[in-house]
Amino acid sequence: MGTTITSRDFNRDVSAAKRAAERGPVTITDHGRPSHVLLTAEEFDRLSGKQELMGDRLWRSHDPSIELELPERRFEPERDLDL
Repeated sequence: MGTTITSRDFNRDVSAAKRAAERGPVTITDHGRPSHVLLTAEEFDRLSGKQELMGDRLWRSHDPSIELELPERRFEPERDLDL
C-alpha cells in the first residue's frame, strides 16, 4: 500500500522519498500521525482526472517515429505602437 516515513527522515533524504514515490504513495508522518502524501506528478494527474497535454506525452515518450505536422511559421513586421 505504499511507504510510510517520518517527517524527520523525509527532511534528511528527500531523494529516497522521491524514489519510493515511484513505487507508490509515500505517507509522511508528523509525531506519529499521517500529515502528507507524496505522489509522482503522473500519479497525481491520473487521480485528479487532469487530461494529459499532447506535448507532454510527446516529450515523455521521446519517440522519433512520431511525426507532428506543424504549419509554417510566419513572421510579421513589427507594428508601431500608439501611445
